[in-house]
This record gives sequence, C-alpha cells and structure tokens, in this order.
Amino acid sequence: MAEKENSRNCVLITGRTQAQTKGMHLGKTGDFYSNAVSVALMHPEMFKTMGVEAGCTLRIRSAGGEISVRSESDPGMPADMVFVPMGPVANMLVGPDTGGCGMPAFKGIRVEVTPE
Repeated sequence: MAEKENSRNCVLITGRTQAQTKGMHLGKTGDFYSNAVSVALMHPEMFKTMGVEAGCTLRIRSAGGEISVRSESDPGMPADMVFVPMGPVANMLVGPDTGGCGMPAFKGIRVEVTPE
C-alpha cells in the first residue's frame, strides 16, 4: 500500500475486549456492543506522527476492505500496530483467503491508517 501524507502503514491485530464481551452479553444488536467494536487503538506516538489526536475518526484500509472508526490511545500498543476488536467491523478488513485451513487470518494484516 502506498502511504499518503499523514497516513501510516501498520499491522492490524484483532482480539476480544472487556467492553466487547459486556456488549455481547447485553445483546449484539445494541448500541453498547456496536460502540465497543467500532474503535481502533493505537500507541500515542502514532497520533503525533499523523498530526491528529486520539478520539479522531480513522479510516483503515486493507486488501480485504475498508472501515471508519473512532480512535483511542493505548500506550501499551506497539508502535506501527493498530488493534480493532474482533467482530463485524474488523471482519470487513479480513480477506477471504484461508490458506486452506478454512479460517482467515485475524492478526498480522497489513493496513493503511488515515485520519478522516
């Protein structure tokens, strides 16, 4: 992916969060769950290099698709990595290739992150 000004090429990882799990128990059709899975976490330094602040909307694009989500800062994240909770939003970035095992990769996906 060609990197645009103030965008970053990153590696996407997905996984479960406590908020997402709570949302699953409250109901996946509710606002709580929707908000819990519609977020991207990045290291604070990445926001600085992109010239934006945490809380902005980010566009994340992979070979499999594209999403727009709100952002949050997480100093525990490695630089050049972005985390999106597993679920319907992150699935839009996961390509169809299963490598013959029947399950696509949900970690290590190359993405371009751009502020909107």
